Amino acid sequence: MQHKGFWRRFIAHRLWDETDAQRVLPPAALERLRQRVAASEAAHSGEIRLCVEASLPLSYLWRRATARERAIAMFGKLRVWDTEYNNGVLIYLLLAEHRIEIVADRGLTRRVPPELWEQMLAQMRSAFRRGEFEAGLADAVDRIGALLDQHFPLAAGTSNPNELPDRPTLI
Repeated sequence: MQHKGFWRRFIAHRLWDETDAQRVLPPAALERLRQRVAASEAAHSGEIRLCVEASLPLSYLWRRATARERAIAMFGKLRVWDTEYNNGVLIYLLLAEHRIEIVADRGLTRRVPPELWEQMLAQMRSAFRRGEFEAGLADAVDRIGALLDQHFPLAAGTSNPNELPDRPTLI
């Protein structure tokens, strides 16, 4: 029976590719999200990254890796962990499985209760079920930005050095 589940998942992932990610978030939506991330980061020292992946790589499917494992790997690959104040946040969306993950670095994780992350995930799931991918991601950027404003505000007269790209990554 486990083999049946594997092949079902394998086929589901092979049906999705980067063109599906581009359909869900066309260039104009990506630009609006980039601007939203940049505007958010102008008010705090944190970094927010968005990553939308159509399907998992074969190596992840073969070893039955979860969306969470991939999100954590992308957190490292996109260097979200490498911010000066350990306050980077990755919002990861896996289209083939309709999974959303938020991975926050230790600087912010210590200050935000798990229930708050779960609320954000629930709100994004609701928006995505309605097909509102851009709106769901924009709302998450705003909510995470508010947390970063609260816990990592910029000192008067300083600016965020923008350690990471603001443009969402599509895979």
